[in-house]
Amino acid sequence: MLFDPSKARSSGATAHRDGGGAFAVEPPARGVIPPDPVGAEALFGIPRQQTNPSRWSGENWGAFTAELRSAGVEVREDRGTKAAFVTDAGGLALGAPHGVVTGRSAVHVAAVMKAAQRFRVPVTTRGGGLTTEGETVAFGGLALDMTGMSKVKHVDRDRMLARVEAGIFWHSMAEVLRRQGLDYVSAPLNFTSSVGGTIAVGGIDVNACKWGCSADQCVAMEVVTPTGDIVECSETENPQLFERVLLGYGQFGVVTEATMRIRAYTPCRMHYLFYDDLRRAIDDLQLVVRSDATDYSGILTMKDRANNLLFAFDDDDRERAFFANVRPKLRGLTETQFALRTAMHYALRPWQLPEALWLYRRKKLLLPEFERPEHLRDGRMLDRTVVFSRAVWRHWGNRTMVIPDLATSAEKFADAVLEGNKVMRKYFTAYTLYCVAIRVFGKRERYELSCMPPDAEGWGYGCEFEPMFKAGEFSRDYLQSFKNAIYDVGLKFGGSYYRFGGAMKGYIRRMFGDEVVDRHLAMKRAADPGMVLNPDVVF
Repeated sequence: MLFDPSKARSSGATAHRDGGGAFAVEPPARGVIPPDPVGAEALFGIPRQQTNPSRWSGENWGAFTAELRSAGVEVREDRGTKAAFVTDAGGLALGAPHGVVTGRSAVHVAAVMKAAQRFRVPVTTRGGGLTTEGETVAFGGLALDMTGMSKVKHVDRDRMLARVEAGIFWHSMAEVLRRQGLDYVSAPLNFTSSVGGTIAVGGIDVNACKWGCSADQCVAMEVVTPTGDIVECSETENPQLFERVLLGYGQFGVVTEATMRIRAYTPCRMHYLFYDDLRRAIDDLQLVVRSDATDYSGILTMKDRANNLLFAFDDDDRERAFFANVRPKLRGLTETQFALRTAMHYALRPWQLPEALWLYRRKKLLLPEFERPEHLRDGRMLDRTVVFSRAVWRHWGNRTMVIPDLATSAEKFADAVLEGNKVMRKYFTAYTLYCVAIRVFGKRERYELSCMPPDAEGWGYGCEFEPMFKAGEFSRDYLQSFKNAIYDVGLKFGGSYYRFGGAMKGYIRRMFGDEVVDRHLAMKRAADPGMVLNPDVVF
């Protein structure tokens, strides 16, 4: 959103035209606190380059920590502890808390939030820290580390539910469940993310086409509100809080426990088709999803010349039905057919040989990761999340991780991805795209200001745009410009973003509109009078 000079006076700032006719902005007078603009543009006519929020000044920190310590809460202020929280998985947002508290119980977290409201100290919650836009980076104030709450409290086999502490990583939850022949329903591809952090933002797996996001598998929660109340909530008990916290990006409460749906453990059988045309691959993905005949589906690409449509099954009967009724309609190639076709393409275009060699080397490195013998038995993949997580973080991860994304309705998705692909080609010579479908369960309140496309019916579709680079090759401004270009594609197609907080929050009001954002901002201020819980993420 560009700066509006007509609103300068109400915000405490002033604006005037400089000698060249452009607007210049003067800061507000000392002591004047402008209203939260939800990430408005900094200067009129200058493309937005989001930087870290300003560091909190530290006012009342001593009184705040004294109160916590008197309540038996340990606050760590040593340099070594704080250094572990300087950045997140993205590696581009850099900050440091004044101190760190490791949450041990809901009572523990409640004491933190009550003191934070009293002394107006910002609190940034963190589980696995796998954000990429600085959402879990504390720019001063307190970092609340939730990994101290990492137990499976109870497993109910009759109702197929598991009660877990919110700081538990998905791999720890899976280890407990699989000893009993059980499994989670839907989890993010990276197993070192926490359950509480995941349900606060969504959580997308290759089986999201069937089950929806991880947040939709939560049936109840224990939540500490921003004012320090401990509340149990579900669709029937305190439902408004339940809907606000799910997919709420940590704005309306700290999840301390969650009751999650579970299912019987099943290995899956994975299949792949190959495409040299990205639109054709997306069309076939949507055909597969509409058929509702698979348990998993998605697209992984190597640039836009080699596109891999994957689909998998937990059940032999579903697999047979799919190959009888849906597979004949798909236009993808087998690996051998694709190799021959690709060889012919580059034989006729010798000037593109470097790209051909890159694709070949990439194939030799990447595809074996999906067929490692320790993860296969009788042709079935024993743990899809470990396999895909290992591949993604080995071959795409780095000290810096830049993964802008967009999510749209089915009708807009192919055009949006193709336009995003043009951005990728402009900025990077090597990249991948990761496309999935996400089942949407009606018009739930939790979807309203979230990663779910606002106009999606039945399924939303998401694409991650993942450059491949070594740390240090690109400047922060270059990477931010790339991300902004992808986010602009999202604006054009009226969708949403998986990660719409942190360093890209300036797009929130432009994407969702003033009415929706102002309503949620009013709810945030009512729930969090000091605006202290996870500041600078959304509001």
